[in-house]
Amino acid sequence: MRAGHAVVGIVLVAALAAAGAGCALQAGRQGGAEVTGMEEAVAASALEGFANPAEGIHSGGRISAADLPALGAAGVRHVIDLTADGETPDFDEAAAVRAAGMRYDNLPVRGAEGLTRENVVAFDRLLEGIDGPTLVHCASGNRVGALAALRAAWLDGADDEAAVAEGRRWGLRGLEGEVRGRLQRERCLATARGEEALARCAAGG
Repeated sequence: MRAGHAVVGIVLVAALAAAGAGCALQAGRQGGAEVTGMEEAVAASALEGFANPAEGIHSGGRISAADLPALGAAGVRHVIDLTADGETPDFDEAAAVRAAGMRYDNLPVRGAEGLTRENVVAFDRLLEGIDGPTLVHCASGNRVGALAALRAAWLDGADDEAAVAEGRRWGLRGLEGEVRGRLQRERCLATARGEEALARCAAGG
């Protein structure tokens, strides 16, 4: 009888230990889920201030080194920077982005004077070459939107209003007048006949 009681006791203790381990494991999983949920919330908030004009693309303003961990956690794998040298003298964005494991490309657009066909074509090539979730930014999103508007008009054949609407989706604001002026000038040049007409178009007439 005593031997039987001993065997039963051993089996009972083993069962209780296994149950306790299972509870501890389940608790650990639940705790891990809470941490993961918090991390996901932080990652999602990293992109709240950016527009989402196309699938897999966010656009907006300047970023800092402090933003990179959250952007990486949010899934960003490629940063396209439209700021020019000297705009952020205390931040080596190229080095910081690459150190964070993301691809980095820079297309310096110096305000309104940078809204050229050459830059629009280069912008288009960068977008065509993206290989994962991408953030496109300048200082405020305005230059990003301006290039997006001109791309829609010059490369995709959108009319002026549709092109400007597309630009706004990407962040176009203060440069809208410059964009409209360029679209009007291009349209004028396309139909101009004679040197006088060409000169008038070039002058914005």
